[in-house]
Amino acid sequence: MTPKFSRRTILGGLAAFGLGQAASAQSALAPTQSLRPAGRAKGLLKSYQPPLSDLIAEAGLPGKVSVQVADVKTGLVLESHNPLRALPPASVAKAITACYALDVLGPDHRFETRILATAPALDGRIDGDLILAGGGNPVLDTAALASITQRLREEAGVTEVTGRFLVWEGALPALTGIDPDQPHQVGYNPGISGLNLNFNRVHFEWQRSGDDYAVTMDARSGTLRPEVTAARMRIAARRSPVYTYADGGTYDNWTVARGALGRSGARWLPVRKPGRYTAEVFQVLARSNGIVLKTPEMIDTLPDGTTDIVTHRSENLRGILQDMLEYSTNITAECIGLTATFRHSGRVATLKASADTMNAWAKDRLGMSSVALEDHSGLGDDSRLSARDMVKSLIAARRALEIKPLLKDHLLRTEDRKGIADHPVKVTAKTGTLNFVSGLGGFIDLPDGTELAFAYFSGDLPRRAALSRAERERPPGGRAYAVRSRRLQQRLLARWGILYNG
Repeated sequence: MTPKFSRRTILGGLAAFGLGQAASAQSALAPTQSLRPAGRAKGLLKSYQPPLSDLIAEAGLPGKVSVQVADVKTGLVLESHNPLRALPPASVAKAITACYALDVLGPDHRFETRILATAPALDGRIDGDLILAGGGNPVLDTAALASITQRLREEAGVTEVTGRFLVWEGALPALTGIDPDQPHQVGYNPGISGLNLNFNRVHFEWQRSGDDYAVTMDARSGTLRPEVTAARMRIAARRSPVYTYADGGTYDNWTVARGALGRSGARWLPVRKPGRYTAEVFQVLARSNGIVLKTPEMIDTLPDGTTDIVTHRSENLRGILQDMLEYSTNITAECIGLTATFRHSGRVATLKASADTMNAWAKDRLGMSSVALEDHSGLGDDSRLSARDMVKSLIAARRALEIKPLLKDHLLRTEDRKGIADHPVKVTAKTGTLNFVSGLGGFIDLPDGTELAFAYFSGDLPRRAALSRAERERPPGGRAYAVRSRRLQQRLLARWGILYNG
């Protein structure tokens, strides 16, 4: 039986955590007058004081804010502020991508990475070509690749390949990045193809040794640390810029400023040529299993008459989506979205075209009216989504696609950001953060059993547009904006928990 909490009980509990009305009435979470309903609609408060706009104005957040909350069961809109204002959704867009993939691919879809051969293995020897063929798996890592090479030796019995080592990444379009306006070095904006590894990131590590530095570039995963040459680093005698990138043809060519290194350190850098990166690591791991392969050769189409030697299948889509929504991995969202578009329309030309297909699907399937996403992760500057459309999609997906269990628990917090683990109001949601952009969308479960869907988007777009490319990794004022926006989100969640519990 659901425990019953009165509004007075919740208000008292919030006050105890610094979320209710203080004696001086300074908390933006508390009304300056008592909450007196002017009427009731199906058991929910229809109007109250102070207005939502006052709470938002008191937050003093620069730019625009779009907010809506509605009852999931009835669809009744309970409260809104500029609900039609379309703003960048940031990673909240991944919830739309998850719904798209669930509907088009199904929750049990698995990505396949295959080893093919143009000739059978006889007495351990393949007198033909070996082919590494990607199937768009966004979560393949070095440990999984090692298990494939081990199976090639132990299950398929392959010990020698006399022909070429061919690599096919054509299951998805080959992209050098998601958003071309991002800084070169940010790991959340990697290349994408039908063959991906370690979220298409390479681990760069440096250690001072006398007057010089020892530098490694590796594809680490678990206990494995295979070094790679598909991404190369050179230390340059300068202080800035910290990193530069150039296309080296068959490899990624990086430089780093000596003056920025210090004694030691490490970071993940994006891989722009994921097929070549994966192929090199596969070649190294195959050699550790006694299989010597020739230099990898990229191919545009798979040859006819091949034989499947080993097939690696990812975990099911539902599990991948749950991790994507928790850790907000951009490459996962893009690979899943592109794969769904291929299944939906039979072709994928560009990332923008794939997003357009998803937008059309969202209007038809989720009842959205003006969704305009330019990718599947929310990273791009030109994506736009309103709070009204997000709430519509959440309610539709809650009923038809069971999106709610995939969302992450979102703790209610005190004003000093301490989580309240035993709070009677439960929130599951997807967050989204870009420079001077913040979003949150999901569900609120109230103690009386009422279920709400909500969306919040904020953005100071002029300030975001004024940033140089170099400033986009850690812009001045960016962190302060994010903190203020999250505080406003928490005040809204606390407000709705108080007002709409029956």
